[in-house]
Amino acid sequence: MSNPQQLRYSKEHEWLSVAEDGVSTVGITEFAANALGDVVYAQLPEVGDTVTAGETCGELESTKSVSDLYAPVTGEITEFNQDVVDDPSLVNTAPFEGGWLFKVRVTGEPDDLLSADEYDALSAGN
Repeated sequence: MSNPQQLRYSKEHEWLSVAEDGVSTVGITEFAANALGDVVYAQLPEVGDTVTAGETCGELESTKSVSDLYAPVTGEITEFNQDVVDDPSLVNTAPFEGGWLFKVRVTGEPDDLLSADEYDALSAGN
């Protein structure tokens, strides 16, 4: 499993792109997608919702379980991925591309986001 170097990661297995005009894209890692199994339902935050770093903001349901989705940063939702709502399996097949979950205008970022190498070390221990 190779995690893109340009992304940052949360300990809850979400990834975050570098902000463009203050907006970052969020998804879950390949490690998390594999652990979940086949994702069959995605409840994502709505446009205009405010999310807080480290708090739940949605959920992903798979054939194995339901997993909370955590916001890696604080901010306002600017877009959610309707394609994932319509076809949740995108989370499994393309977690870093078409399977992204939402975009957030970042107003606060925690100090504990990880680099790809730090995340690799964390997920290798799980």
